[in-house]
Amino acid sequence: MLRLDAPLEELMARARSIRDESFGVRVTYSPKVFIPLTMLCRDRCGYCTFAQPPARLESPYLSPAQVRALAIAGARVGCHEALFTLGEAPEDRYPVAARWLSDNGYGSTIDYVAAMAQLVLDETGLLPHANAGALPADQLAQLRRVSPSQGAMVESLRADLECHRGAPDKTPERRLATLEAAGELAIPFTTGILVGIGENRSDRIEALEAIAASHLRHGHVQEVIVQNFLPKEGTAMHSAPACPSDVYLEAIALARLILPPDIHLQAPPNLSDDFGVLLDAGIDDWGGVSPVTADHVNPERPWPDLDRLRSVTEAKGFELAPRLTVHPEFARNDTKWIDEGLRFSVMDRSDADGLARDDPGAVFVQSLKPAAPEQVDDGVEVLQIGPRSTIWSAGSRISPPAIVPAEGRASGAVAEVIAGVRLGQEPGLDEIVTLFGARGPNFAAVTQLADELRQETVGDTVTWVHNRNINYTNVCTFKCKFCGFSKGPLSLNLRGTPYLLTLDDIATRSREAADLGATEVCLQGGIHPDFDGDYYIDVARAVSEAVPEIHIHGFTALEVTEGARRLDEPLDSYLRRLKDAGLKTLPGTAAEILDDEIRAIICSDKINTEEWLEAHRTAHSVGLRSNITIMFGSVERPIHWARHIVRTRDLQKETGGFTEFVPLPFVHMATPLYLQKKARRGPTFRETMLMHAIPRIAYRGLIDNIQASWVKLGAHGSRQALQAGANDLGGTLMDENISRAAGADHGQGMEPTDFAELVAPIGRVAVQRTTLYGRLAGV
Repeated sequence: MLRLDAPLEELMARARSIRDESFGVRVTYSPKVFIPLTMLCRDRCGYCTFAQPPARLESPYLSPAQVRALAIAGARVGCHEALFTLGEAPEDRYPVAARWLSDNGYGSTIDYVAAMAQLVLDETGLLPHANAGALPADQLAQLRRVSPSQGAMVESLRADLECHRGAPDKTPERRLATLEAAGELAIPFTTGILVGIGENRSDRIEALEAIAASHLRHGHVQEVIVQNFLPKEGTAMHSAPACPSDVYLEAIALARLILPPDIHLQAPPNLSDDFGVLLDAGIDDWGGVSPVTADHVNPERPWPDLDRLRSVTEAKGFELAPRLTVHPEFARNDTKWIDEGLRFSVMDRSDADGLARDDPGAVFVQSLKPAAPEQVDDGVEVLQIGPRSTIWSAGSRISPPAIVPAEGRASGAVAEVIAGVRLGQEPGLDEIVTLFGARGPNFAAVTQLADELRQETVGDTVTWVHNRNINYTNVCTFKCKFCGFSKGPLSLNLRGTPYLLTLDDIATRSREAADLGATEVCLQGGIHPDFDGDYYIDVARAVSEAVPEIHIHGFTALEVTEGARRLDEPLDSYLRRLKDAGLKTLPGTAAEILDDEIRAIICSDKINTEEWLEAHRTAHSVGLRSNITIMFGSVERPIHWARHIVRTRDLQKETGGFTEFVPLPFVHMATPLYLQKKARRGPTFRETMLMHAIPRIAYRGLIDNIQASWVKLGAHGSRQALQAGANDLGGTLMDENISRAAGADHGQGMEPTDFAELVAPIGRVAVQRTTLYGRLAGV
């Protein structure tokens, strides 16, 4: 039975246990910018320095230009949240406020909040969090359309507090009514208690129990703030004692014990000199921390800088992660909790866990316009306008952050998985998901392990193959929403014109490739409506006759399945005919994510998971080897990545036919899925490195080769991937078109000297290989 009268140390220990069980070692914070829209307020609270009389303000409200400037400043330094702080209904107390609103065309302060939140969304992409106080349901609903989350502190349910005597909005009835209305409207809500303003222990317990009860009815309380009172000069409570440390720690522990375990618990780090001790009381969130603006509610208490926040957090054995205004549980269930008009805004700043993207740099809304005819070559037929993001994304020329190699000691569930791997255990589905959540020291430990296994398995040689891509047509009857390459009746037609190479064209390109030293041609294209199944056999034969010695690596599982279907021929028979015509291996593309829940979103008319697996199973049975690819970072979650890895691992155990694993981060810029606002902007760089590291661990003893795609990662990214488990750089890729069609900026070909220069800084040697990872004579 829960005892709330236990000694403080026992309460804190039990609170930590609940926190650890619910949230593991992850501690979150929200990088934000404060937007104090108005410092006028009809309430007169005895502890508040935020509210000011009109005479002390240049204007009753910030202007749209001031709001825009603050938001842009925040976005440029990597903030994800715009926190709108304001007094409550100042127009009811101050004629100057009512007049300003009327003169500027607004009926109320809340109307102005909504307008400025929309401005911030449209021009910066920052996610507003409206902290507008005690509001009726209609105003909460109004803000729900422009603010993914909202908040109002309960503070205390004690009705006779002296500090609230002049505050009509601080009555228990109004605060609880707002909390309840937010639940009925499915608003992710932040609330909390203020400790040390005259209430006692029983009052704090009563307030926490009321919050818990509302959450149990609606599930909407995403976080509870437990804030300590500190006296401030110029307030009625300037001479009152500060909240004692033991009382504050007990209040935090009581909150963790009383609240449902899925509610996040927050304490502001700037209000405690030794804020690390707050972790000992059971918190898992630091709240908003701004690199741009002061805490306007507590301006005398500066925010700790991010490096100190991280070092204090990690010293306690935790990993620090940025979040959005909505916690991940709500971001991942956006159809319930997020207004339809805001879902892409939340998705655009999310990583695969529903947390904030953690790469450094600015995330701005991508705005496009058609390019002039003279600007269209082989690039996207649209141009970026407005502020450009400076954050890394797959395919971009922006250098990724330097996060590998790194040193760190694993903790929590990640440490358990790593210990099992070192004992020779194979990580299962849940363990793989755990590894994908690694951050900070845990991330370093995962990539260190992967690099050790890489060295143990293949040594320090980095391999590459001399090849040419031949994309024989960009006309396709399928409608994959992630593809910016294909041309079809429902494509967005963002690039180039439809084409179809002749067999002579393909043969000529193959001879040119061989003359330049290529040992492989990679054949892939759209599924042209005029193709019959014999087309692919004709292509293979044309290449084989033109260059008999060249290795033909071609035709995805979709192409061979579709070819056999159009001929009404068994797949094994069809693959044997392809092999007789010269085909040597199949690429793993068309895999995307081998999970039908995701395929229904991104490629609903394509082969399903079992059909892809069966195509490769059949290919292996007739003597055609192949590889595994994964396209990640669009709409899927780590559980889907893990399923992909486990399903292909099971097939490898059965056939042994896979030669390599190739991670392909989603290049978002010009794809229909992103331009239609239905996908994230690709994986983060941390996720990308983990997608090279974790398969090295999961496929241990089954697949020796992990490839880094220089087309997607560039030189700097590829070099880090080689220190996180990868050992191969793929091909020279003359005429790579598919990634570039999606918006990738990296070149269309690599030379042998380029590979050598890429690996030299990390002390590796680049060696040319065959498609099947053999060594060339004399190499």
